[in-house]
Amino acid sequence: MIQLCSLASGSSGNSIYIGTDQAHILVDAGVSGKRIEQGLASINIDPKTLQGILVTHEHSDHICGLGVMARRYRLPLYLTYRTWEAINSKNKIGKIDESLLHFIVPDEAFSINDLMIKPFRTSHDAVESVCYSFENGDKKIGFATDLGVYDDYILDQLRDSNVLYIEANHDVSMLEAGSYPYYLKQRILSDLGHLSNECSSRLILDVISERLEHIILAHLSKENNHPDIAYITIKTLLDEIYKETQQQINLTVANRDYHSNPIVIH
Repeated sequence: MIQLCSLASGSSGNSIYIGTDQAHILVDAGVSGKRIEQGLASINIDPKTLQGILVTHEHSDHICGLGVMARRYRLPLYLTYRTWEAINSKNKIGKIDESLLHFIVPDEAFSINDLMIKPFRTSHDAVESVCYSFENGDKKIGFATDLGVYDDYILDQLRDSNVLYIEANHDVSMLEAGSYPYYLKQRILSDLGHLSNECSSRLILDVISERLEHIILAHLSKENNHPDIAYITIKTLLDEIYKETQQQINLTVANRDYHSNPIVIH
């Protein structure tokens, strides 16, 4: 059994719960400790039972609640050494007991109880951003947000997933016509930026298999996307696949301001 619940998702803050019978972790803590606690309470998870927080990168929408949660519950932090240097050098999360730091290396898998975790490199404007795949028995979650571009290496990490948690950050037309300054538009559209709805659909098409049961669209921009637009873009693709294969895949969009319904794979 493996469970995923998005507690918050979007350009204003991200935190995701991943759980099994024996493991309970967060990926990122980019909203307040109070919001994380409320989200966990909604799925009957006591924060005291968490065994750690996995960090993807140092941007504030992924770490602003990290220090509070680590200190309040003595939670180990799993992150690359360079990411920790970037966080610590700017004193972004306050003082952290060094005994809580666990440095991970991209492509080197590790386990937390019965959850096997593999970090992998992503293309983003951070010092050493990573995402993760999670396995429990024969069940797998592929998790990929904050990547400006994907390649065969990324696809290999996400293949054979039962659940895919994937970025659909922006609609290109909305971004180009929007109020963002030119330099920021170029940053988002670059290979170190974020995946558009269209790029997300192509990624899904490249990794889809008969094992895939759930897709969660994540990290939507508040200004340059809309849940309905992202949903329709990917749903159109899945409808075409369904015509050919009769494969039913559940599609949802992770909520920005409150927790999403948990997904459990047995």
